[in-house]
Amino acid sequence: MSTTSEPATPAQTPRPLWRPGPDRVNDAQVTRFQTWAAGHHGAPAADLADPVAGYAALHAWSVREPEAFWRAVVEWFEVRFSTPYETVLADPSMPGARWFPGATLNYAEHALRPAGDPARADAPALLHLDERHDIGETSWAALRRQVASLAHELRALGVRPGDRVSGYLPNIPQAVVALLATAAVGGVWTSCAPDFGARSVLDRFQQVEPVVLFTVDGYRYGGKEHDRTAVVAELRAELPSLRAVVHIPLLGTAAPEGTLEWDTLVSGDREPAYEQVPFDHPLWVLYSSGTTGLPKAIVQSQGGILLEHLKQTGLHMDLGPQDRFFWYTSTGWMMWNFLVGGLLAGSTIVLYDGSPGFPDTGAQWGVAERTGTTVFGTSAAYVIACRKAGVHPGRDHDLSAVKCVATTGSPLPPDGFRWIHDEVKEDLWIASVSGGTDVCSCFAGGVPTLPVYIGELQAPCLGTDLQAWDAYGKPVTDEVGELIVTNPMPSMPIHFWNDPDGDRYRESYFEMFPGVWRHGDWITLTSRGTVVIHGRSDSTLNRQGVRMGSADIYEVVERLPEIRESLVIGIEQPDGGYWMPLFVQLADGAELDDTLRDKVKRTIREQLSPRHVPDEIIPVPGIPHTLTGKRIEVPVKKLLQGTPLAKAVNPGSVDDIGLLAFYEELARTRG
Repeated sequence: MSTTSEPATPAQTPRPLWRPGPDRVNDAQVTRFQTWAAGHHGAPAADLADPVAGYAALHAWSVREPEAFWRAVVEWFEVRFSTPYETVLADPSMPGARWFPGATLNYAEHALRPAGDPARADAPALLHLDERHDIGETSWAALRRQVASLAHELRALGVRPGDRVSGYLPNIPQAVVALLATAAVGGVWTSCAPDFGARSVLDRFQQVEPVVLFTVDGYRYGGKEHDRTAVVAELRAELPSLRAVVHIPLLGTAAPEGTLEWDTLVSGDREPAYEQVPFDHPLWVLYSSGTTGLPKAIVQSQGGILLEHLKQTGLHMDLGPQDRFFWYTSTGWMMWNFLVGGLLAGSTIVLYDGSPGFPDTGAQWGVAERTGTTVFGTSAAYVIACRKAGVHPGRDHDLSAVKCVATTGSPLPPDGFRWIHDEVKEDLWIASVSGGTDVCSCFAGGVPTLPVYIGELQAPCLGTDLQAWDAYGKPVTDEVGELIVTNPMPSMPIHFWNDPDGDRYRESYFEMFPGVWRHGDWITLTSRGTVVIHGRSDSTLNRQGVRMGSADIYEVVERLPEIRESLVIGIEQPDGGYWMPLFVQLADGAELDDTLRDKVKRTIREQLSPRHVPDEIIPVPGIPHTLTGKRIEVPVKKLLQGTPLAKAVNPGSVDDIGLLAFYEELARTRG
């Protein structure tokens, strides 16, 4: 998730692109929280005359005194524990930090709290629309009723705390209801977007063995209807753990034999019943990919996500009951889970199901206008696409309600900042944020009381001891280093599914620097307290905010008889773009002509994801490996980014160093 530019040196004093006015600083929830925490928990007092110094002091306190900070978060947001906690942080070691032992709670109960307020029960909790642009509303009362009814039916189906419930669903209200009902019964939610092919979904769902599957018959995208009934049939056949399949007729198809109908399950009139589960009880499974093997099945807790999302939505995004919160996302991306977290702040969340650029590139701004969006979230790639297409949102749409444009998914380049400022509105808070699926939260990003500098994130997030480390484990400032978090965050994974010894979890984040979290991003912390993210330092493919491991690509591509072996690389470009070439070593007698190129692209599109179709397919004489037989991805990425061969790889670790000369020459010829 995030932003790029050359890091500032201490001698430079750039001018802010935007600075909040005194009223905005004074009224921000983070200011009010700081003032309250100073009186109740020993936090430093807010500094209205110098908000930069005031936030820096608050952040320093939050990482120096994590127990006091998180206790303050719990009290400020009135978190309801049905049984009290014994201590805030019983064990701070990573991995394995133990938060709030003894406490029990329920995420869904907190997300639906506004429904219990008579003044808000009939207000919209959800606004939803697709490419036809008819806006539907679901009130807080209706949302709670549907969740209560579905939770009752899940219990009747035998779903018990810890059971997995899955969704093959687009960004529609039914997905939100299903997630909340699953959480209400103590189940564990997991979802994939319907543009994922069957193999991609099965690689994820088969790991967690869901007992219930919510599905659609298809979806609308780019002005077309896409039938998914055949994929759903394959999922049913290949998931033997299923006890029930729920059919949602998004395209009007009758329920297949043996499935349950959605409308029947949510039509009851039940009182809500929320299973009170331990703080570290699993809430959902998200999927992120490394470079080999199956996607990592990341498990995050009910309590950890609740606290992180209260902090992020309330303090960092400054969301409240008056807001309408939109983020363009799919259910296969953690930003969908984050969007649902807007309910915790009492905000109306805006769900859009469709192409970001249909019927034209500026379509998302039309969604913002029609829904009265106040906080508008999108990807950096979309901002750049609008700039290149000559879109003029501020001229062509009434965006007077929008107070913040937030971006993530990839680095937002300086031109993106300038375009938002110039073409949306000048008095606008631009919140570029950076985090990841791994924590379903942000390490750095928006702070409503701080200035915005071109190409930079405003600050590290509260409670997150964010540092940049060099190769020797030394913290650096105004230099590029590895993104490191030196203290635990509540939403860090409690474990990976099917990783009983925790080996894969430790290898993913704690192998290079034991005891601290290494995320896999290049980062600069400036001496002014701002943050620059430079892109991935590992080989994970991050396309339009959706991460996929290279192993997924290899699995489908190398089934083709014409392909002997392949290598895929994703490279962040200086202009905000993302170049993803696929290098192929052909089988004897095969020729890389247009027919084979189309076949490879079609295979990836249909079996994995249309987002991960390569930009180029390039024939190579061979694929380099380590001495243990692993494909060399990170060094090739470095070569393609212009790093000299001698600095990109240790020659003694490569099976055929001569093969790397091809990639070095390709980088030179591409400039």
